[in-house]
Amino acid sequence: MQVLVIGSGGREHALAWKAAQDHSVSKVFVCPGNAGTELEKKVCNVSFDVNDFVAVENFCTKEKIALVIVGPEQPLVDGLCD
Repeated sequence: MQVLVIGSGGREHALAWKAAQDHSVSKVFVCPGNAGTELEKKVCNVSFDVNDFVAVENFCTKEKIALVIVGPEQPLVDGLCD
């Protein structure tokens, strides 16, 4: 399973780190991520506009993302959801 974490702070780092520890998770993408998330095993920073919901959807489809974890509140307020 592949996971996408939206955000760039410490909260998102912790979420990505913990998700990567699950044996069923093969890779965790973090957008935009930070210097710390890039150092974690099974975690990869990616760059696209998280406010462009079509770009988020296209990335999830292309990478076969099974779970999206949204860290910051603003993308949720702006309408990013299932």
